[in-house]
Amino acid sequence: MPLYQAIVLAIVQGLTEFFPVSSSAHLIVIPEFLRWDDGGLVFDVALHTGTLAAIVIYFFRDWVQVIANGLGVSYRGSHPDENSRFLLWYLVIGTIPGALAGWKWDKYAEHAWRSPYIIGTAAIVVAIYMAVADRTVGRKTGLDQMTWFDAAIVGVAQAFAIVPGVSRSGSTIATARFCNLDREASARFSFLLSAPLIAGAAAKKFLDVHKQGGLPPEMRLPYAAGILVSGIVGILVIAFFLKYLRRHSLAVFVWYRIIFGIIVIALAVFFRIGG
Repeated sequence: MPLYQAIVLAIVQGLTEFFPVSSSAHLIVIPEFLRWDDGGLVFDVALHTGTLAAIVIYFFRDWVQVIANGLGVSYRGSHPDENSRFLLWYLVIGTIPGALAGWKWDKYAEHAWRSPYIIGTAAIVVAIYMAVADRTVGRKTGLDQMTWFDAAIVGVAQAFAIVPGVSRSGSTIATARFCNLDREASARFSFLLSAPLIAGAAAKKFLDVHKQGGLPPEMRLPYAAGILVSGIVGILVIAFFLKYLRRHSLAVFVWYRIIFGIIVIALAVFFRIGG
């Protein structure tokens, strides 16, 4: 894999993992359209590791705060609404559906569900879901106002993100909006909730790479670039997106998804891209 391709795809990963537009869809469609090598399992591990690092680094104080309070240790960090001793366990509950979905259907996500028709349709359907959800009045302005039901239903939404084109952040932020959380609180819960599943996926794929003989020498530089670039871009995107949501709606991402979905389906129909 050429270094410049690794850098471009790492930038794509960093952008699309946290913006609600589906990273898996873009990392399937872009290499297919450009006739690039997608780097396979090895590069996928690098990209997951990079975005996991972005979440851990950006939310480090939040994680300390959430875990400490969840275990009964008083620790006041940067967000008062994360002092709730229930938040850690909300994240545990919310992680279970996605973990089960990954265990049960990961083989379909890696093969059958990579169809451009599925990707394009999912992008458009979830865009409509996001548009409707974003009209909800966010009466809950903090994560300490969540309930067990909110955590469970957002966790179920995250499970659907196994389908390329759905988007983990898109499905979870929209569902949190339906649960009456405001936009910024919805995004913070979405990002915190994504960390365990990204970590689990990265660990599983790392073990698969190890079973296949480890990291090939020719992939060492692209692998390192994938981790570094996706991690840096991911941190910048998280910071920007959380600030953006304080003043703006999800409309621009809704329209992007619709246009993206139409383009993907059109490429499949007229040019047999991914077909």
